[in-house]
Amino acid sequence: MVKTKGFSSGKKERAELSGIVKETLPDALFRVELEEGREVLAHISGKMRIHRIKVLLGDSVRVELSPYDPNRGRIVYRSK
Repeated sequence: MVKTKGFSSGKKERAELSGIVKETLPDALFRVELEEGREVLAHISGKMRIHRIKVLLGDSVRVELSPYDPNRGRIVYRSK
């Protein structure tokens, strides 16, 4: 079986938006206020956990929203 690079794996595209961490919750959850004004619950992506990147209150982050539930997402980048 040959694997081809660049071939779509069938994953849905996710919206990536910027926001600010407003509250830290138990179990590595964060309440993030997006630039457009709404709030979402977000958890830290696996790569950020592996590299032990800390997310603190007031940090500017990029959130990848779930296509299934627009009120939940994953924090994929923390701005400096």
